[in-house]
Amino acid sequence: MADSAPHPHPQPHSPQALVQAPALEVAGLCKTFGDFTAVHDIGLALAAGGSLAVVGESGSGKTTTARMIAGLERPTAGTIRLGGHDVPGRRAHAAERRAHARRIQMVFQDPYASLDRRQRVQDCLAEVLTLHTELRGQALRERVAEHLDQVGLDERQAASLPRALSGGQRQRVAIARALAVHPRVLVLDEAVAALDVSVQAQILTLLGRIREQTGVAYLFITHDLGVVQHICDDVVVMHRGRVVERGPTEQVLTDPRETYTRTLLDSVPRRGWKPTRRTTTNGTVS
Repeated sequence: MADSAPHPHPQPHSPQALVQAPALEVAGLCKTFGDFTAVHDIGLALAAGGSLAVVGESGSGKTTTARMIAGLERPTAGTIRLGGHDVPGRRAHAAERRAHARRIQMVFQDPYASLDRRQRVQDCLAEVLTLHTELRGQALRERVAEHLDQVGLDERQAASLPRALSGGQRQRVAIARALAVHPRVLVLDEAVAALDVSVQAQILTLLGRIREQTGVAYLFITHDLGVVQHICDDVVVMHRGRVVERGPTEQVLTDPRETYTRTLLDSVPRRGWKPTRRTTTNGTVS
């Protein structure tokens, strides 16, 4: 269905996009929990319409970083700017928080946990659009249908509850809901990790097409270097709360400078791959 309203984003490679401010700028970001420093002095930049991966093993600080950027955790120190706007603090007014939500949205690993199990898919999207737009009645229903069609869902799924959908379909709903407010940045926190390989590929293809069509920028939080290679322009590697390497994806994945990055790459199963075996002090192999 045609949308007469002007699109809020330029195409990622248009002249307008090239002169835009970065979609996301992070400087000196820190997060401490008591005596433990989870994130230390992180700096990131994500171009308008770009895609940046933040990778690292469990406990590296990547999800804490994402939650601070999305406004779900309060930083101990540092600055976060989205399209030139500071992320509002905990005491921000409701209007400021809604404006922030229109700039950045997050898609989580488990879509079933992030969706209201009692709410039909179409009502889930309608609720978001009612909060952030003036659409009502038939116009609202048409916009809901457009967003579901954008992620490959039809009228049958629109009338369903989350429990009636597959994992891949639920994640499509979560993506549609996040995109409904036309954010500048979409944070994807292990968003395909719970899906089987074939469904992962479908969702990644979908995300690539959406980025091309809308100019939304992606911040991927992942431990899966296959995902990084498939869709991300640049990559940042985190270890123990710090950035240890960054650069264009192809460069980092084919010629990493840091030992930790090489260790991550060596842990990825591939043709001819065999797990490293260690000999213990008593001579057994583990």
